[in-house]
Amino acid sequence: MILTEQSQEVVAFIREALDLSPRAANIDTEDLYNLFSLELPLQPDLVFRDYERLYFVEIKSKIASIDTIARMQLLRELWHRRGPDRPPVEMVIAARAIRPREEQLARELEIRVIKVPWTLTSPIKNDFRPSKSKITTDKSWKIVSRLLKEKSTSIRQLALQENVSYGWAHKTVETLMNQNIAKKNDSYVQISDVKKLLNGIAWERPMKNLNIAEIPMQFGDSIPAARDITHMLSDQKVPFAFTGYTAGGLYTGYAVRQDAVYLYLDRKDLDLFVEIFKEPSKELNRNSIRAWIYAPDRDVFTNTQQKEGITVVSPPQTLLDLAGFGYSAMDLTKAMVDRYDTL
Repeated sequence: MILTEQSQEVVAFIREALDLSPRAANIDTEDLYNLFSLELPLQPDLVFRDYERLYFVEIKSKIASIDTIARMQLLRELWHRRGPDRPPVEMVIAARAIRPREEQLARELEIRVIKVPWTLTSPIKNDFRPSKSKITTDKSWKIVSRLLKEKSTSIRQLALQENVSYGWAHKTVETLMNQNIAKKNDSYVQISDVKKLLNGIAWERPMKNLNIAEIPMQFGDSIPAARDITHMLSDQKVPFAFTGYTAGGLYTGYAVRQDAVYLYLDRKDLDLFVEIFKEPSKELNRNSIRAWIYAPDRDVFTNTQQKEGITVVSPPQTLLDLAGFGYSAMDLTKAMVDRYDTL
């Protein structure tokens, strides 16, 4: 199956079923084959790399057949026979159904089977229709986030409160209404489908597109790590701000991930961050904290806030970024939406 037809929910479900660590990367198959100078006639739909282990995933929209199992077995044989120095690989079939006979055969061949719920059927791109007018641009997001905060208000008030033109506010609201995300009652507008809004953000502005580095650090927990980073980067006068899970957890009181921190940093300051915080590979272990670094695509440093001694982006920016993580951050994103009018 073509990967672009898969919703983020399906991919996130597979990651969770495999119990992958947060640092597990989704690798492009062609890049992987080029890395190992391989020319194989078969390609999996998904490839994950978690530490030194690879996961080859074949996704079936309906029933996994014997042909599916045979393809995976052949791919594994070719992978190892054409290079004994290849990292270990685990073969995975993700399907909505599989017959008992085929499931037993897969088990005997040590091919893992993940049964994808039938409820995860609608890809995001069918739920949200991209338009020429994006809802995640700097000015458009001011209108959208203000509408979330006010719950119900007029287009004129949106424009005045966010200091944008009436024409731009009207255009943004019109885009939301055309996507069935917002509805109008007389002169008042309100968000009518939060889930579709969040899916639209994930489609338009995925955070993975802004990621520029993943830095291993020798910290025990994420909050002390974020506090130390705040102190040291502030001393160096380096612009930065924590976002994503780190900021969202601090704003909502939701459980904060202890295995990683997420922050914005200008590209020009990345070398300095690496010099100060990166831990040598020989001293790392599975409990090491990872810093996920993102390059800002707008001004994220002006309206920062201090939370528990940590510099975080503004609530609107935090919500935008959390939605950009897609299904994996959905619970925290919804918690942020629920509390948004109080932030």
